[in-house]
Amino acid sequence: MPNNVVAKTEYITNIEQLENLTQQERVELKKVTNKFTFRANEYYLSLINWDDPNDPIRRIIIPQTCELDQWGRLDPSDEQSYTKLQGLEHKYDSTALLLVSSVCGGICRYCFRKRVFINAQKECLKDIDSAMEYINSHQEITNVLLTGGDPLVLSTAKLENIIRRLSEIDHVRIIRIGTRMPVFQPSRIVDDPSLLEMLSKYNNQHRAIYIMTHFAHSNELTDLALKAITLLHKTGVEIANQTPLIRGVNDTPKVLAALLADLSFVGVVPYYIFQCRPAIGNKAYAIPIEEGYDIIEQAKAQVSGLAKRIRFVMSHSTGKIEIVAVTDKFTYLKYHRAAKDQNNGRFFIFKRNPKAYWLDDYEEIIRDYPADQPYRSHGPE
Repeated sequence: MPNNVVAKTEYITNIEQLENLTQQERVELKKVTNKFTFRANEYYLSLINWDDPNDPIRRIIIPQTCELDQWGRLDPSDEQSYTKLQGLEHKYDSTALLLVSSVCGGICRYCFRKRVFINAQKECLKDIDSAMEYINSHQEITNVLLTGGDPLVLSTAKLENIIRRLSEIDHVRIIRIGTRMPVFQPSRIVDDPSLLEMLSKYNNQHRAIYIMTHFAHSNELTDLALKAITLLHKTGVEIANQTPLIRGVNDTPKVLAALLADLSFVGVVPYYIFQCRPAIGNKAYAIPIEEGYDIIEQAKAQVSGLAKRIRFVMSHSTGKIEIVAVTDKFTYLKYHRAAKDQNNGRFFIFKRNPKAYWLDDYEEIIRDYPADQPYRSHGPE
């Protein structure tokens, strides 16, 4: 096979194809996949220990009937409110987001963009020319995030067309590629030298490319995945990891600490840990905010400084909110990045609510400090 030809991956999209499930399981889970798309491949499925009903990889990729429980919304972060044209979001002044693909190498059961797989024709970028015109006309945009779906599902030629055009806009200084392909299908990187050459070409002294990976558990850091990471590093791109905190996957201090440490050992920066968004079907995967904070802090206590660079945040409709601290009475939150610039740094103190999964679940606010009046005390009187 020529070096520039990538072997086609066979995707599994019908739950009835999974021979490791019983017939009864396939019947029950068909009710789920009739509503929410299922997608996997042989490589990722091979990571599952089918003898362990609590296997974390199984929980990530195999549907569960609890997804049919009534909870959440299709667009929990109100991305549609910030959509300037189909497939282009502009929520934060310096950052534009392009939904360039409606397909992933696999679909995580806790995905917050289920709507993309339900109605891709409405969500994903169609008019690249208009998107480039918008970005070019907004000089405050210095960062562009390519997401979807997964940008690396696109052919290298299609991806390069987007990156090349962005690189021609002088004020775009960072191009981020949000991808789970190093996890779901590392062969996409290992077997395609043209992808690596393209990344190397456009990552230069004038513009940086960041690969934003999504490793959720150390079991995903296989030898093949590590080879993909090594090859990406050789192109000069930066690699950072973000993952939600997920019940049954990485929700113990020991497991989460192992993930943070293992990422740091291979030069992948732990960047964000997200509060699982209240997307429809996600209740069984979500963890209350205050419980999540305790898990993360205990995990951070077990790793080096290089492994604990993560921030615990929620992507709320009004901005990215950091969970700063939790005491026996209060929960402290701050806008890490607000949709409205005047709210950047705004600080909140709420009365604790152990049942809170999202900012909207906090009702009793103790204090609200505007961004221009930073909180300097040790706690409310």
